[in-house]
Amino acid sequence: MADLSTTYMGIKLKNPLILGASNLVAKPETIKQIEEAGIGAIVYRSLFEEQIQLENLQMDEDLSEYENRGAEMTKLFPDIEHGGPKEHLYNLKKLKDSVNVPVFASLNAIYEPTWVEYAKELEKTGVDGLEINLYAVPGYFEVTGQSLEDKQIQIVKAVKKAVKIPVSVKISMFYTNPLNFIKKVDEAGADAYVLFNRFFQPDIDIEKEEFHYPWELSNPKDRMLGLRYAGLLYGNLDGSICISRGVYDANDVIKMILAGADAVQMVSTIYRNQPGVVSDILIELNKWMDDKGYKSLDDFRGKLSRKSIKDPFSYQRAQYVDILMKSEAIFKKYPMV
Repeated sequence: MADLSTTYMGIKLKNPLILGASNLVAKPETIKQIEEAGIGAIVYRSLFEEQIQLENLQMDEDLSEYENRGAEMTKLFPDIEHGGPKEHLYNLKKLKDSVNVPVFASLNAIYEPTWVEYAKELEKTGVDGLEINLYAVPGYFEVTGQSLEDKQIQIVKAVKKAVKIPVSVKISMFYTNPLNFIKKVDEAGADAYVLFNRFFQPDIDIEKEEFHYPWELSNPKDRMLGLRYAGLLYGNLDGSICISRGVYDANDVIKMILAGADAVQMVSTIYRNQPGVVSDILIELNKWMDDKGYKSLDDFRGKLSRKSIKDPFSYQRAQYVDILMKSEAIFKKYPMV
């Protein structure tokens, strides 16, 4: 039987399958099923800046009730301090204590002080690592792309300085040059890169003439963007590479590792196919490796990356031109009547 272990963020995982940040962690029975199916690690659902600020507001409102009372009365509540989103931290620690695989916290904040403060709070729960989700939606015309990148690099540096546990950075692909930005994140000290986060876009209900936000699972084809960037990044970074979108089955996992990924994150396939899909993927991955004669993931990791293949342009424009030039192929697949 092949060795499926991998190293992610400097942490040894029994296999490259990671449960991505999601509400799947909300039900202990579901987590138990996912762990029993063989998951290699778990990312707890994200703690958001909005949650933190809402709780701060609620605390301020509760405390303001006593503003006009005498000192004797307020002595009934000595040294009241806001401890942050307590429920999130409590449940995270509870999960960490209940499973036998590495657990990573996830943080999605806005302001640097919040990033730093809650990175420290999350670390106190005993998690093995921290995933910071750099999610920026420009809302002002005057904000430049460079200023957004500079701010995010500073956040990575500040968080890395604030905690001792390893830190992964989950990013979008909406940068002028994602390769350049990821390289800067790598130089800032990040331990891994999660490609890519998913933007939930608003839609419009034309009957009610109002916005709504549909809940949709990722599309299996979403993996293709991650595959491209894994292949481009492999061998050029100190940190680990993780693909987080559109990974549905063993074939997807194999493709990502061939491109250069150290690990993959899965959510949608577990919602769609139930926790047992994790076990199915591991069985099929093992079989494929045995059939190919691979003893470990390192035997084929990055084999089809840009750094390893003879045609370095396969990941770039030549691929695009080649597809469009073969115009007859599209008609064979989708014949016109």
